[in-house]
Amino acid sequence: MWGFQNNLAKLLATSLFSVAVVVTLNTAPAHALRAGSWSWPVVGGHTISHGYDAPSVFYGAGHRGIDLVAEVGQEVLAPADGKVHFVGTVVDRELISLDHGQFLSTFEPVTSPLTEGESVTRGQVIGTVAISSHCTCLHMGARQGKDYLSPLAMLASIPAAVLLPWD
Repeated sequence: MWGFQNNLAKLLATSLFSVAVVVTLNTAPAHALRAGSWSWPVVGGHTISHGYDAPSVFYGAGHRGIDLVAEVGQEVLAPADGKVHFVGTVVDRELISLDHGQFLSTFEPVTSPLTEGESVTRGQVIGTVAISSHCTCLHMGARQGKDYLSPLAMLASIPAAVLLPWD
């Protein structure tokens, strides 16, 4: 009798967990469902010197991107197909922004010969890392509309979850 109830409890718990996982996946924002769809913007190692730090309020303090260790003059690659959204200097840093349809990617400090509206393909050189007073790094940002996202959500692949048997 107790064995049957124990197996029933395991089945019920597994079913509830499965429903929770499905509901969570179906209500996830679009950027979470596209994890791993962008390639890294630099060749070689991918050392992050400063991670994404979401602000507590829209205009609050935070770090709206990641900093990748990079050398001045190192080539910067398009993470996905798109069009050049902006090329220029903001405050004291050269930057380039790419429009990938639903998402924007930004890179600074980057010197780029490209112009607004030009098409780019994944892996294409879009510029080189420039000198910055901020760090010897490449800052990469990502946005969906006005919302900043962690670029790692687009870069890092999340392995599939595997449910193991109870016994």
